Amino acid sequence: MLTKSPKPAYKRYITWGLKTALLIEGVGLAASYGLWYKLNTERDFRLYMYRNHNWILEGYYGLGEAIAENKIRDLDQAIWRNEGKI
Repeated sequence: MLTKSPKPAYKRYITWGLKTALLIEGVGLAASYGLWYKLNTERDFRLYMYRNHNWILEGYYGLGEAIAENKIRDLDQAIWRNEGKI
């Protein structure tokens, strides 16, 4: 008859730690994608971020200018000035 022996404690802790790390990584990835999607699609949200969390918006603009060389920053600021929001 085969006897079953329990896993060593360190293996359980390593497994639990890896699962927790992967879960946290997945949640962080989903949150960052959600923020990017909202920044990419809503100009009013970009205005909110411009007023309250400018460092995040600077990162978004910098990434867009580095990868695709788009001028969303200039377009946003021109529209906001015409509307009197900034």
